[in-house]
Amino acid sequence: MNQASVAYFTMEMALDSSMSTYAGGLGVLAGDTVRSAAELKVPMVAITLLHRKGYFKQRLDASGWQQEEPSDWNIKDYLHLQEARASVSLEGREVIIQAWMYEVRSPRGFIVPVFFLDTDLPENQPWDRTLTHFLYGGGTPYRLCQEVILGIGGIRMLRALGFTSLSRYHMNEGHAALLGLELLDEVAARAGRNTFMPQDLQAVRDQCVFTTHTPIASGHDQFPLDLALRILGRRELQEMQGVFCCHETLNMTYLALNLSHYINGVAKKHAETSQLMFGKYEIDSITNGVHAATWTSPPFQSLFDRLIPGWRADNFSLRFAHSLALDEIKSAHLQAKQLLLNRVLQETNLALDPHILTLGFARRATAYKRIDLLVSDVSRLQSIAASVGPLQIIYAGKAHPNDHQGKEAIQRIIEVQGMLHPSFKLVYLPNYDLDLAKLITAGVDVWINTPHPPYEASGTSGMKAALNGVPSLSVLDGWWLEGWIEGETGWSIGETCPIDPCQPTRAACDSAALYHKLEKEVIPLFYQNPDRFADVMRHCISLNGSFFNTQRMVSQYVIKAYFE
Repeated sequence: MNQASVAYFTMEMALDSSMSTYAGGLGVLAGDTVRSAAELKVPMVAITLLHRKGYFKQRLDASGWQQEEPSDWNIKDYLHLQEARASVSLEGREVIIQAWMYEVRSPRGFIVPVFFLDTDLPENQPWDRTLTHFLYGGGTPYRLCQEVILGIGGIRMLRALGFTSLSRYHMNEGHAALLGLELLDEVAARAGRNTFMPQDLQAVRDQCVFTTHTPIASGHDQFPLDLALRILGRRELQEMQGVFCCHETLNMTYLALNLSHYINGVAKKHAETSQLMFGKYEIDSITNGVHAATWTSPPFQSLFDRLIPGWRADNFSLRFAHSLALDEIKSAHLQAKQLLLNRVLQETNLALDPHILTLGFARRATAYKRIDLLVSDVSRLQSIAASVGPLQIIYAGKAHPNDHQGKEAIQRIIEVQGMLHPSFKLVYLPNYDLDLAKLITAGVDVWINTPHPPYEASGTSGMKAALNGVPSLSVLDGWWLEGWIEGETGWSIGETCPIDPCQPTRAACDSAALYHKLEKEVIPLFYQNPDRFADVMRHCISLNGSFFNTQRMVSQYVIKAYFE
């Protein structure tokens, strides 16, 4: 019998750049979570899908338009096939599931196993074999079938693997919410019944934890009730619509909310926004973090190992970075910057200058993240670069294959490249992944983030930058509301702009505020007072790097949600 007591369910999981099992922030958070769980010896097991074809490889054509290609990877190089088998019913067909295991091992040897569910078996029908091929791929029926496999199939696979003493089931977003249906069936079976009853709901709530990640309505998975009835074949969906459905849809967020005893947003502001969206539920906050040892660049790792011994085991000890010599910080950062510029040269044949202020923006390209806000007024940027100090911008990020607006934003950024004066260089690096993220977040001088507030649930890229002494110039939303100390850990954008993100003046106001901060504060500080700029870098590490990490975050889940 396996002794884990917490099961962590997530649609994506980022463990290695070569394993195409993640799309972005949700998967990166999941990977960082299980790493810290292993280091803290949390008795956890994780469940996700295999994604044989991955999310996609990004290629930008001559016009700057994103093209997608399959991201195949060699599963056997990373994962070990398990003997256990489970199955689910989809439209009356039995679909067999196998599992592949990856061991997340801490430096002290504690293991958190991650199981990747896979339906590509010869026993299954051809279409069913593809259900675990593409992350967020296919149409609505495909996505619902994936979520049946993750939630219901995940519980059944855990049982087949011998995990019978689990006491908590953590849903990282609503994709896995159907696990509650399987847990209800288990409660009924233990009571000797063929179907569950309303009185069984509390027993399941006592076991479930739900983390919501988006304040955007379109980000919450919903499926037409008739489709759900056809695929699942469960009349309870219609008979207990107050639990499973909302307005003739199977709403995965409401299902997770209804079946969880603890619910949290991923930043304090996000919890407040979610509370307004879901008024009858009590929503707490646990602000996201990043895995410190993973996201600290080699030059800063060496610096910390030498002068802050034990920081890997005790991330909070990074507060002692406050006493690091400024020359040490500048030297480590210059080394990290050169690693990034080497990658730029290798991929684009463009030689960037390590002594020029370099801005970084690497996020998923979607409308609310406003990735092109920084270059919305090219003439103003060029004027600033010519009169105050030269600039370099490094961009990266993928748009979802069906996100036309996101692709257009990428194309607009690339079009800017051909319009620039020599004092201002811009590069867009394709195929953003874990390895490139590590280079960019550590190697730029200032991290830019410009979401539509309040649509940034948390955002962790700026936390990764902070571990490497890179300050943020960001809109006040998500985690930055908690990490921002003006002129000490970075700079804010648009705090006096209209609150309503739908107002057309909001983007113009944020853009003007961004350029004003660059022109009057950030660029002059970088070029005219490098020691003061390095002091800001030092504060980033000591104040934000020491707190916004998954060691602190997982500890909060243990206290508030897992073993309360």
